[in-house]
Amino acid sequence: MATAKPAAAKTAAPAKRAPNPAFMKPLTPSPQLAAVVGAAPLPRTEVVKKVWAHIKAANLQDPTNKRMINADAKLKAVFGKPQVTMFEMTKLLNTHLK
Repeated sequence: MATAKPAAAKTAAPAKRAPNPAFMKPLTPSPQLAAVVGAAPLPRTEVVKKVWAHIKAANLQDPTNKRMINADAKLKAVFGKPQVTMFEMTKLLNTHLK
């Protein structure tokens, strides 16, 4: 005869992670980046969201390799080259934020 295992005690749900204050600090975009996201100071996370919205709206992802971003005229001023990877993009965006 198999004995039933006692039910594991339910633990409290893990606390939600608090956002890092460094990511929430409003930063001023450079004039080149302001052409894409606006001139108002924004947190770094919002800048990345707005750039991705611009990329999706203008269909700038490379159709064969979705990790590559093809720059339009506005983004070329920010990136400095015609094509970047999505990981390289965040590094380049950081140089345009103060």
